[in-house]
Amino acid sequence: MKVKEQLLQACYSYVNKRIASYKDEIETIKESIESNDKANDEGDDSGNGKLFNDLELNLQYLNDAKKMLDTLNVINPKTMNTNVVLGSLVKSTSNHFFIAISMGKIELDDADYFSISLGSPIGQLLKNKVVGDVIVFNNNTFTITDIK
Repeated sequence: MKVKEQLLQACYSYVNKRIASYKDEIETIKESIESNDKANDEGDDSGNGKLFNDLELNLQYLNDAKKMLDTLNVINPKTMNTNVVLGSLVKSTSNHFFIAISMGKIELDDADYFSISLGSPIGQLLKNKVVGDVIVFNNNTFTITDIK
């Protein structure tokens, strides 16, 4: 499997674990709300306020994770580009970046890659750049050496 395919697979694994975790948490919260409702026939829902907030928060997290999945579904790891776009593997004099989702560091074959989104600050700087372009980020200067 090529590096881009392995990086994309790592991103899918990360997102799918998040989605499963949020779904489990949502089910647990719903069960807690239901059991609180049955236990409190007097109409006292004081315990449910926090649960409803947690439910709303986890539903938002789930929605965000599904958007990440949608982003990954657009990426074709076999596509090669001459400029930095979604799905690009960017090698520079200091780091290697996989333009996909904000996931952070992925260790692969004794090398570190940083999975970042195009919307992130570094992603915005890299967007549409080509080999040889110089980037300055957080007082660090690096040159793009390869784009796949």
